[in-house]
Amino acid sequence: MSFFFVAYYIVSVIILVLHFTGLLARHRLEWLIYVLALTVFPAVIYL
Repeated sequence: MSFFFVAYYIVSVIILVLHFTGLLARHRLEWLIYVLALTVFPAVIYL
């Protein structure tokens, strides 16, 4: 189970770095930020 948490955080950090470097906007992948936010929201409510 901890593997999924580690993989999720690695993917999250990569998406955030790509967002702040502007790479997602150039390739029209900004929707990944919204998907990331939607996946984090239930965890915040649960905690």
